[in-house]
Amino acid sequence: MIDHGDLPCQEFVELVSDYLAGELDPEQLRRFTWHLTVCPPCVYYLEQMRGIVQSTSMMHDTPLAPDTRAHLLAAFHAWKKTAAGPNDHLDI
Repeated sequence: MIDHGDLPCQEFVELVSDYLAGELDPEQLRRFTWHLTVCPPCVYYLEQMRGIVQSTSMMHDTPLAPDTRAHLLAAFHAWKKTAAGPNDHLDI
């Protein structure tokens, strides 16, 4: 990441969630929006994060059908048995 003086990229990335939630104070917002004018990679990062937030907000918490859940659990338990070594103890 690039250090742009007033707001380094690392700090920009740390502020993205607060920015998207509208929770930056006026000084942070000024620094954040200024950074967007000088750092195309961070503009791209912000666009990616906006897309992720938009995509996940459209997801619904739909319960699995009982047979689907049972099938997934059986597959996981079978995988767990083959993945665990002789001294590994995975309790799920």
